[in-house]
Amino acid sequence: MTVTAAAAPPPVAADALEAKIRAIGAERYHSLHPFHRLLHGGRCTRAQVRAWALNRYCYQAAIPRKDAAVLAGLTDRALRRAWIGRIHDHDGHGDDPGGIERWLRLTDGLGLDRDYVMSMQGALPATRMAVEHYVQYVKDHPGLGAIASCLTELFAPSLHAERISGMLEHYDFIDDSVMTYFRRRLTQAPRDCDMALAYVREHARSEESQQLVLDAVTMKTNVLWVQLDALYHAYVAPGHIPPGAYVPPEE
Repeated sequence: MTVTAAAAPPPVAADALEAKIRAIGAERYHSLHPFHRLLHGGRCTRAQVRAWALNRYCYQAAIPRKDAAVLAGLTDRALRRAWIGRIHDHDGHGDDPGGIERWLRLTDGLGLDRDYVMSMQGALPATRMAVEHYVQYVKDHPGLGAIASCLTELFAPSLHAERISGMLEHYDFIDDSVMTYFRRRLTQAPRDCDMALAYVREHARSEESQQLVLDAVTMKTNVLWVQLDALYHAYVAPGHIPPGAYVPPEE
């Protein structure tokens, strides 16, 4: 008896592919993580908010490196000219200090030493490993895979809006002046994901390329999720802070 392999499923239309991408976000985006529920609901201590901001800096600081890696894999000059704006958004350009500086203003406002934050010495090992995995993934998957990995930005604006309102409402040590990073991303993220999504819809036309897109988006949700897993384990319950990581002062 001869057994033949099942035929690969045919590629789906662009609208159906986009629906699959959005379904990944609905199921796996880190807005669903218990740590975010605590953070936005006012149930984190100041120490836990500090630990979150300090660790998240590792991700923020890596974004321009990730986008430089995306650029290195692009052969389309027009797309490179558009994509480089993402680096400017985070590193700063002209009179705009950039997103990394705005994040440091948040950590400044939380009472963290800026040099210590920038050194990343107190970041959790899992945080740093997840971030570096993301940067390496982009290097290893130039073009479509790298661009698709950025599509979690589709789900970010609602999370930023929730974070702004929740943190301002619940924490007396947070004021509007340190929330400028999130306010700026309310307009930047939709612009960025529109460009990435248009590229993916146009170029992911085979079954193989569409699976690459879905795998890239899933990978990125895992990168975001595992960072919150590490925070929860270290600073919420049961509170196992690994050697060398940030130890909050007693309050």
